[in-house]
Amino acid sequence: MQIKSKLIKLSVLSVLTCFSQITIAAEDTIKVGVLHSLSGTMAISETTLKDTVLMLIDEQNKKGGLLGKKLEAVVVDPASNWPLFAEKARELIEKEKVDVVFGGWTSVSRKSMLPVFEEFNSILFYPVQYEGEESSKNVFYTGAAPNQQAVPAVDYLMNELGVKRWVLAGTDYVYPRTTNKILAAYLKAKGVKAEDIMINYTPFGHSDWQSIVSDIKKFGAQGKKTAVISTVNGDANVPFYKELGAQGVESDDIPVIAFSVGEEELSGMDTSPLVGHLAAWNYFMSVDTVKNSEFVETWQKYIKNEKRVTNDPMEAHYIGFNMWAQAVTNAGTTDPEAVQDALIGVSVPNLSGGLSTMLPNHHITKPVLIGEIQDDGQFEVVWETTGLVNGDAWSNYLPGSRDLFSSWSKPFACGSYNVIDKKCAGNTH
Repeated sequence: MQIKSKLIKLSVLSVLTCFSQITIAAEDTIKVGVLHSLSGTMAISETTLKDTVLMLIDEQNKKGGLLGKKLEAVVVDPASNWPLFAEKARELIEKEKVDVVFGGWTSVSRKSMLPVFEEFNSILFYPVQYEGEESSKNVFYTGAAPNQQAVPAVDYLMNELGVKRWVLAGTDYVYPRTTNKILAAYLKAKGVKAEDIMINYTPFGHSDWQSIVSDIKKFGAQGKKTAVISTVNGDANVPFYKELGAQGVESDDIPVIAFSVGEEELSGMDTSPLVGHLAAWNYFMSVDTVKNSEFVETWQKYIKNEKRVTNDPMEAHYIGFNMWAQAVTNAGTTDPEAVQDALIGVSVPNLSGGLSTMLPNHHITKPVLIGEIQDDGQFEVVWETTGLVNGDAWSNYLPGSRDLFSSWSKPFACGSYNVIDKKCAGNTH
């Protein structure tokens, strides 16, 4: 009996020791959530961003990790299903206990996740251009706000190309609709008449562009220089650009400037009919800087394919990840509250040259570049801002937001402060 009792005690002790070792092992890693669509209509754009975060984690681990711990990626697939983004975000935070999440592309996916991050006071780095009209304590927006992409693009088309008529073509969800609302207000403030603005929306994955492109051609045949501002997202871009080529819509006649088409999207397309059309971003793979050359080389080596391209949202993750790593180092902890505070004011190199800084409104400073599509699927920069532009959460051109101001610096800490009535309208809007 004594021998049996000792054996039982040894077995229990062995189990407890094993459990303890597993717990210690878990505590010895810093978990990083990766929340990008790996299937569905947005996989064409988001899969690369998943790989980018994995590369950044790998590179950070080669440097010794953070706070003496290795970083561990936890990857989930929300499958281009917007409600599923919230479910997967909750899984990452509540079940997997991640310290930070990098994810999302569409604004509807971000807005789906937002209440979850606010509920748990966790941190989301969102790497894609968006419509603004939002500032959350828990989101760090490393993509462009409208004043860092959409508005400069209009200025370029108006001032450099003499555009008088405007087609605002987008996928039917919050980002294109809000961005086009801002642009329509901006154009009218610049003296453009309502009849010189055509707006069209199509669903995700739309494939039949024949009649829409025909309408664009008719709209542009009125004797005034016409351009298309495209906020078409995802794999719908492939048939859209094919139809433009099929109907002979050339850049000299009706230039298209895209906000959601970069090198990754072009890599799977026949670019010959697209040469001369444009895109507005804050980074292009063709940018000639030492940092960019190093990034491209590291990426192609990691992905084991020297033909793989880089793009703007990848750079946004590069900036955001390095900002987070620096803030964790400065704070000496991964505690979300401490890291949120430590992130404000952090500056790290971007890939276009210079330093990008996290502003108190949780947006960053970025250059704005206009690129022209080349026959090799790359972009030639034809215009850029003279310096970096501060991201503005609230548009100066919409009546409901022009009086709002955002700053998460303590003790202010308000995402939508009304400068007229001196009241904080709430954390988000």
